[in-house]
Parts: sequence; C-alpha cells; structure tokens
Amino acid sequence: MPDFNERPYILFWEVTRACALACRHCRAIAQPRAHPEELTHEEAMALVEKIAQLAPPMLVLTGGDPMMRRDIFDIITRAAELGLRVALSPAATPRLLHTDFRRLREAGVVSMSLSLDGATRSSHDAFRGVPHTFERTMEAARMAKEAGIQLQINTTITRSTLPELEAFADILRQIRPDVWSVFLLVPTGRATLEELPEAAALEQLWTRLLELRAELPFAIKTTEGHHYRRALLQAAGAGQGAAPRHIVPTRDGKGVAFISHVGEIQPSGFLPLTAGNVRTDDLATIYRTHPLFVRLRDDDALGGKCGHCEYRRLCGGSRSRAYGTCGDYMAAEPLCNYMPAALRGQNLPTP
Repeated sequence: MPDFNERPYILFWEVTRACALACRHCRAIAQPRAHPEELTHEEAMALVEKIAQLAPPMLVLTGGDPMMRRDIFDIITRAAELGLRVALSPAATPRLLHTDFRRLREAGVVSMSLSLDGATRSSHDAFRGVPHTFERTMEAARMAKEAGIQLQINTTITRSTLPELEAFADILRQIRPDVWSVFLLVPTGRATLEELPEAAALEQLWTRLLELRAELPFAIKTTEGHHYRRALLQAAGAGQGAAPRHIVPTRDGKGVAFISHVGEIQPSGFLPLTAGNVRTDDLATIYRTHPLFVRLRDDDALGGKCGHCEYRRLCGGSRSRAYGTCGDYMAAEPLCNYMPAALRGQNLPTP
C-alpha cells in the first residue's frame, strides 16, 4: 500500500474524449472526434515518463474511448516497459472487436474494464445510446478472457438501473469476470441529480452485495460508493461474513488522481476541479503539495456528519458527489443515511 501523500494508488488518464457512443451518464460528455487541444503524441509519451516517476500501482487508460487514439499501443507499450501496471477502459464498439486482444496483452494491458449498465439488450443499449452495444460488450468480455486479460465489469447504479440488480447478478454469473465494480452515479457530465438513488435504497443494496459477495465466484467492489466499506466492516463485526482481506481506503484526491485529455490534473474524473496541467506543472508536485489534494486527503477536514464518522478514514464519502449535489467537495456524503456514533441522539436529519 503506497503512502497516499506521496503517490496515488490509481491514476486515471483520459487519453482522449473521442468516443463513438453517446452514454446517458457520460462523465466526459464524450464527442465523436478528438478535441483539437488533446495531448499530442510527443506530449503523451513524455507524460508516460512522468507517470512512471510517480509510480502509481495502477495506471488506467480511459476516455472517451482510448482505442480512438492512434498511438494507444505506443502509450501502452512504453508504460509497461517503464514498469507500470496498465489497465484499459475501452468502449464496446466495432473498433474494439476488430482489435487483436492478444496484442493488447503482449503490449502490456494487464486488465480491462467493460461497462454493463443494463441487464437486457434493450436497457443497456438505451443507456449507452447506440444499438448492438450489449452484444459487443459480451463479445469483448469473451475476447478479453480468451486473451488472458483480467476482466472487470462496471455497472452504474442509478434510480433506473437499481431494480435490475438481480438480473445483473445473473448475467455476471455467466460472464464470470475477475471483478464486478458497482459504480454509484455521480451527478457530473451528462448524469443528473434526478437519477441518484435514495440513501435508504443504497443500504438495501449494500446488504444484497454482502450476500452476493458470498455467492458469486468473483470479487465485488464499489466505485464512488465508499460507504459499502462501512457496511463490510459492520457485517463482519456482527458475525455476518468474513472480514474483507484487503480494503484500499481511496477516494477522490486521496490515493486517486486524474489527468484529462488536455492535461488537466484533477482529484478524479468525477470531481472537475483543476489543480494544474501536465503541460506546465510537475505531476508529482501537484499531487503531493497542491492545497486541493492536501485538503482532500485530510480525513479530519471532512464536513458534516462525515467529519464525525468513525469510518471516515476508511470511507470518507464521495467528494465528487458532495460537490455535484451541493457545490462543496468536503460536505457530507449525500447518499449515506448512517448516523455516526458521536452524533446519535441529536435528532439530526438524514438524507
């Protein structure tokens, strides 16, 4: 486990915003063509060197669709040569299916994440905005496994997709990925406040994920659903399942960093606050010393009930969702109805 004050545990690099899909929730508000000011090939290759010096345990190449960059294999190969563990987060498009997955693995792709945001062909394609995306996702999952690339399936939980949870679990039983990442919506980009689930519904979701954790033959984790970690420890403390062997207590800006397609350095792709730019600033220096990152890593600076919560060092809530709902990135997690022990009996309102 790295010291989060020194380096992020996971670094996301949005290598392009170009994408052939039109997803309803898209953080990047991706476009069909590359932005004219996205990092050039020379700038991208220089950035790989800087990232290697920072040495995050995981580098995720994302977008848009990273496969839309003509030099994506150059980026992957150089990153792997420099010792970086490379993950790829492509869009399920014909371009991806025409890609040689074994070449991806040989270039250095260790893992791949694919999104499944509808449990049926119609619901997934509607979510992604392009027909036939469902079957392309299923085919890409098969190809990744055949090529020996670790597979992660990402599922976005919204007010609309939450009722499909059991159907998602059934499909995941068929796909058998290495990891199922349940992503809790953040209202940024194309995602809206109206699609956020209720806090009480999420407590039920955590309970069901705890049950599925014992049933499914692969790992389950959450993204921007940090309070699931609290549910894991609560369940273990009550004798309801084994304690998790490995929880990485990251959140936006704390063990997480993001580089945009034009080089902006941000706490995450869901918290659109810029601390610098790789074209003019040193990546490591910004991560380690910029006041935005320093404050985000301060568990005791959290506002509202998160600042009083006994789980704040492990969880700390989504800083992105706090910002997206009320404009204060240090405010309490808006989709958590857990009352910290220090505040019980004070009749404070819950979400």
